[in-house]
Amino acid sequence: MVEPPCDSGIQGIFGRPSIDLEPYLDLAPLGEIHDEICLGLTQVPIDYTGGSHRAMGIMPPSRSGEAFADYGEVIRGLDDEEFATFQRLSDDPSSIESSTRAALEFGEEREIPLSRRQMLWLKFRHGVYFPWKVYVELIPNRYWSDKSRSEGKDFTRLAKSFFPRTIAYVKRLPFASIGRCNIMGLEANDHGTVHRDGEGRAPDSEPDHFITLCPAGNKRLFLWDERARRKTAVAGRAYWFNDHDYHGVEADPYFRYSVRVDGTFTPEFIEALRRDHARAAGVAPRAPQGAGEAAA
Repeated sequence: MVEPPCDSGIQGIFGRPSIDLEPYLDLAPLGEIHDEICLGLTQVPIDYTGGSHRAMGIMPPSRSGEAFADYGEVIRGLDDEEFATFQRLSDDPSSIESSTRAALEFGEEREIPLSRRQMLWLKFRHGVYFPWKVYVELIPNRYWSDKSRSEGKDFTRLAKSFFPRTIAYVKRLPFASIGRCNIMGLEANDHGTVHRDGEGRAPDSEPDHFITLCPAGNKRLFLWDERARRKTAVAGRAYWFNDHDYHGVEADPYFRYSVRVDGTFTPEFIEALRRDHARAAGVAPRAPQGAGEAAA
């Protein structure tokens, strides 16, 4: 595992830790979208995500213990009999060659994705902690670096069947292109492990473009300043933050979810945000750049 730098502060966006997008978006439809999503989640297959942030090297050292059992570490430590069980639970056991297991990588952003059965076994048998136990891809995306690209992508058949209002709303958001859209939920009393979405970037680089929607307004996201050991809350029903900053979600005694939409903002939208927030922070605006690439 590659340890991230221990002096990482919050880079933020345009001189601020995050941007509340409520003044820029029409959030009136979020009530009916909330009803649709809560009903739709009872009708579609539910996946997990997270669970290997420590092995991926994207957690701050001071909070790495909050990941509990990490599936990357657990899989590496399986004995031969356990690994054979893990292999049988794959959706495609033939894709896993036990004789070369040391060279194989499993899970998010890795060569071989985990099956639902593998994730459940890792949780039940080895205590792996998957923070987001509700994960539905409305627009699937294989690799994080492709999340801003729309070529060859579309909303899934299930998404169109069960989340039509959500899709219609997402299509009206100020994106020139959309490359990824998903629903991410945390069960009651679960916390979102503090991590960042890829390695840190230079302070003057353009943050990746995305909008997080929280229709119920009850998901308590926070940014983590590793240098100061301090949290900064991100509130609201629609927001944007620099996902190369460390961030996590507080535990609460009820289910919470959000919808994340990745892509490339329209030039008009990014310029409006840049102008308003850079001036408020006393920072001179600069010319817009395209969405960056990142290494959930």
